[in-house]
Amino acid sequence: MEKTLNRIHPVSDPEATYFLQVSWEKDLGAGFGIALSDGQCAWTGTVSEAEISREAADMEMNREKYVEELKKALIAGEEPVGRYNFAVSRDDENTECHFSYGRNLKDGSFRLGSLKLQKVLSPAEVVKELIGWCLDCLGRLQAKNEHLQKENERLFGCWSDAEKRLEKCVEAKEELEADLYNRFILVLNEKKAKIRNLQKLLNEAKESTAATKYTRDTITTTQVATGGENEYDGSTDGESENLTRPSLPPGKGYQDNLSQHFPVHTGDQKCSRP
Repeated sequence: MEKTLNRIHPVSDPEATYFLQVSWEKDLGAGFGIALSDGQCAWTGTVSEAEISREAADMEMNREKYVEELKKALIAGEEPVGRYNFAVSRDDENTECHFSYGRNLKDGSFRLGSLKLQKVLSPAEVVKELIGWCLDCLGRLQAKNEHLQKENERLFGCWSDAEKRLEKCVEAKEELEADLYNRFILVLNEKKAKIRNLQKLLNEAKESTAATKYTRDTITTTQVATGGENEYDGSTDGESENLTRPSLPPGKGYQDNLSQHFPVHTGDQKCSRP
């Protein structure tokens, strides 16, 4: 059986203090029992499942939602924040006690339920039971606290070990980074040296190519210039021969040409008829 114990202050007597114990089997919606005590007197009562259903129907509220409101009011202990209120009224002989519980609203409140509690003939037994339940709950809380402390110590030890391992990993990482950095510097310097050598070879090849091209162009230009001078010298020799050849008199030359084409017969030769 599940039980809870809360301290309440009724709206009818805010200075008074009552101890409210609610007990149920499986679910609060299946019915629950109430034990109320002010330390001197005690009253008990029960609420059945049918009464819970009737209250929900009278309030025109969904039954599941109504049960949730009951849990918040009677079990969750939300009374100190002012969301729920309780009222206790007793007769002169304290034989009966009318107990009601409701929810506060902005402009009022509405009643969740009420029941009549019967006086217990031996309230000391109820108070004893309440004190015993409190001690049992305290013992469970202490055992849970000890378990949590041990778990906390274990987790703290694990955290310390993890921190030490992490520090070692950080140191190893820094050493590895330093070693890799030194190796990288060596490789980088080697690459730079190779790049400089390649650039030097490339520049030398470019210079050699440029020099070869310049030499080839110079030779071609020289050959062209030499060929032109030879042609000029040949034409000059021909002109010199023409200029050195003796010129014949115009008349004699003309006669020679005529004699070559038309022979002249002298008087010693006889003309024969055909």
